[in-house]
This record gives sequence, C-alpha cells and structure tokens, in this order.
Amino acid sequence: MKKLTGKKVIKIEAPYIGINLKDYNIEKRRIQLELLTIQQKVVKKGQRVCICFDGRDAAGKGSTILRHTQNLMPKYYKIVDLGIPTKKESKYWFHRYERLLPREGEIVFFDRSWYNRALIEPTMGYCSKSQYEYFMHKVLEWEHNLIDNGLKLIKFYLSVDPEHQLYRFQERLSDPLKFWKFSENDFHARKKWETFTKYKEQMVTHTASKKSPWILIDSNSRRESRLTTMLYIARFFGNKKFVPLTGQDVSETYTVEVNGVSFRGLNKLQMSVLSELIDKDNPKGDAKLELPDPLKSNVSK
Repeated sequence: MKKLTGKKVIKIEAPYIGINLKDYNIEKRRIQLELLTIQQKVVKKGQRVCICFDGRDAAGKGSTILRHTQNLMPKYYKIVDLGIPTKKESKYWFHRYERLLPREGEIVFFDRSWYNRALIEPTMGYCSKSQYEYFMHKVLEWEHNLIDNGLKLIKFYLSVDPEHQLYRFQERLSDPLKFWKFSENDFHARKKWETFTKYKEQMVTHTASKKSPWILIDSNSRRESRLTTMLYIARFFGNKKFVPLTGQDVSETYTVEVNGVSFRGLNKLQMSVLSELIDKDNPKGDAKLELPDPLKSNVSK
C-alpha cells in the first residue's frame, strides 16, 4: 500500500501488574469517581467525547467499557456495539458511524469502532480490497476533521495473546450465562490469527497520528487493562497528575461542621469542595473538619 503515513502509537506500561482483588476494587472506585467528575465537566461544557475500544474477540472490550460506565450518569453516555452491516452501511462506511457520534454533553463508547474495516473485515473477506484501501487512506483525514470540529477522541487497542483468548473462549462455552458471547465467527477468526495480526500491525502503523494516536493496552489481565484504560482517560481529560495506587478508599465518608451544623456522609469530592469554601469564608478557623477514622461510626467501607 502507498501513501500511508502513521506517526503516533502509544504503548502504556500498566502500573497495576499483579494487583490483588482488594486493591483493584479500591483503585477502581477512585478512578470511577474521577471519571464521574470528568463526565460532569463534559455535560457542563457541552463537549463531545468518543472513546473507541478495538481488539480481537475476547480481548475484554465489553467488560472494560462496563467498568468505565458503572457509575456514570446514564443520560449522558451511550455504548455502541454494532452488528453485521447492511449492504448500504458497508458501502457508506463512515456514514454508518457518523450518525452515532456523541452529541454535545455526551460520551460515546464504541465496542469495536469503524476500525472493523481495518481488522476483522479484511481478515474474514467481508470487504473488498478497494474498500479496505479506501478506508486506510481516508480514516485519518476523517478523524482529523472530526477533532478539528471539537470531537475529543481516544482510540484503545486491547491486545490479548492466543492462550488467554482460548481460555476466555472456554470460559464462555462452559458458563450458561456467557455462552451467547461465543459465535461461530469467533472460532473461524481464531484460525486466521496471523492474518489478523498482519492487518492489526498495518492499522496501528498507518492510522495513528499525533492528533489521533493509538493507545496500545496489554489486556491479558482484565484487572490491569481495565484500570490502565481508566487511568489514561482520567489523566487525559482530568487530572494529569492523578497518582495511581494511593490506597485511598473513596467509599469512606467525611463530616464537616460549619457554624455548629454538621454535614455528614460526604464523599471525598464533596468534602474537598466544602473544606475549600470553609477556608475561604472562615479565615479565623470557625469551622471544624473531621477526617475519616476507621474506628468512628462516620466511616463506611
């Protein structure tokens, strides 16, 4: 292929290697609070945010998105998981996704994005060579136009190795609540592992730019990949200095007393806002602030 000029690929080293379940749950709640704060800013400022999750079958895309949206305000986000395209959708590929992009004040999560045309479609022969090459030549220009018009875009590629994929397939087939996740197409796609790898490498190399980079995530560990993607979003849209693994449990509650009136059961974000107002409006220190203590009744875990 000619005239393909990818420039920006980011591979993240997760800070969560070997994290245990207790620390995972504490860290997940910390970052989910950060994501909720980000969503509130998106709504308030009327921003449009699009987060794409691409990868092989059983790479953990759906379950990762679920953890991102677990505590978000449902009215202001949506998850897009498209099925087999119609002939018209296959012909007008970009239009298929344009109608599903976020409105003002909305976050959209794509469980597989328009990059299906760069991955599974050519691997399985679902599109023609000319359709594939047209997509590869046009996609960055299309994304850049969207970004220039205000869209905030993140592209994650979740990478899973053959052994972990097989284990997850077996897990699905043996679980009566998950068997529906496995399809005959998953089986056939697995047999074309190397072909898919070739298309994946071309996609990552040629459809990334400084303005629209690919973020590569090792998803062999579900806990690590979920937290790593959430951490990236938290830093990208919110606090760039967000420190992972502080051990702080945000399920703890706080009490603030202002002029003899107690405000109980506050979370950390609420406590921070109130304490900042107290400092500003009470220079003489008339208000009292109680920090959480695991032996006090005002702390719930």
